Amino acid sequence: MAYDGKIMRRAMGRLEADRQAREEAFARRTEQVYAREPRLRKIEAELCSTMSRIITSALRRGTDPRPAVAVLRDRNLSLQAERTQLLAGLGLPADYLDLQPKCPLCGDTGYRGEAVCRCLRSYYAQAQKEELSHMLDLAGQSFDSFSLDWYSEKPDPEYGYSPRENMETVYEVCANYAHTFGSRSGNLLMFGSAGLGKTFLSAAIAREVSEGGFSVVYETAGHIFERFESRKFGREDGEAAAEDVERILHCDLLILDDLGTEMTTTFVQSALYEIVNSRLVSKRCTILNTNLAPEGLRRRYTPQIASRIEGEYRLLPFFGEDIRRLKKERA
Repeated sequence: MAYDGKIMRRAMGRLEADRQAREEAFARRTEQVYAREPRLRKIEAELCSTMSRIITSALRRGTDPRPAVAVLRDRNLSLQAERTQLLAGLGLPADYLDLQPKCPLCGDTGYRGEAVCRCLRSYYAQAQKEELSHMLDLAGQSFDSFSLDWYSEKPDPEYGYSPRENMETVYEVCANYAHTFGSRSGNLLMFGSAGLGKTFLSAAIAREVSEGGFSVVYETAGHIFERFESRKFGREDGEAAAEDVERILHCDLLILDDLGTEMTTTFVQSALYEIVNSRLVSKRCTILNTNLAPEGLRRRYTPQIASRIEGEYRLLPFFGEDIRRLKKERA
């Protein structure tokens, strides 16, 4: 599983901000208790300072620190008992003045050894959902809200079966792809005219895969190729563009929308080949959305690109009437 550096920094920032907020709230709560019972402040100060003072003194004299530690233990136990009694008198539990981490697994660091803790993965998933929401309607576009009612049951003369039958198959492929997503899930080419559900199902996949903890990048073809240009030609935001290209090439799932709407230059051909080929080699999954049928892709892009797409992607045709137009007419 690959983590998007940009999203991970955002997740770490929120984890740290929440940790600091809890510490500040704990400090305020502690001061309120000290105001009610000043003796508790003195007890906490003594508990914090006694150990270092006794051990340092014993080591300075070159003596065995264990007797001093035994004295310290007895003194600390006495102080802890007094603290518990004072807190009980205030109607508070014995651990009220102990700052407990929100996540006991990692102590609010976000990591367990070198592994990302589940608490940080939760922050990451939320930050990624917000990032995807800039492009997609994740709240409204889900597998549960997808409706086949907009697709005609009349057979299409070109395909020999109806748009409804086709979308039943496409829906099942997309839902299974999202629910079982992994490095072996492969690649999808969604093609067909505008307004037939490509973006809707892409959003549903992005939502499901993202909630599974995988890194997902959803961008239009035009914006992706612009970032490649900025990286190559060293524009003012070249460093940020290089990071964006890194995200595009190494995320677990890339969804490239509106392929074929960009101005197809030699540079764009090269960038698209880099995206398609490098992600195939590294076994990272990609979904391409386009209004172009496979023959249109062959005419527009190089044989190397078209061959890799047709040979390595599952082709999902979308046909029928424009759903957006139908909804507007029936509104």
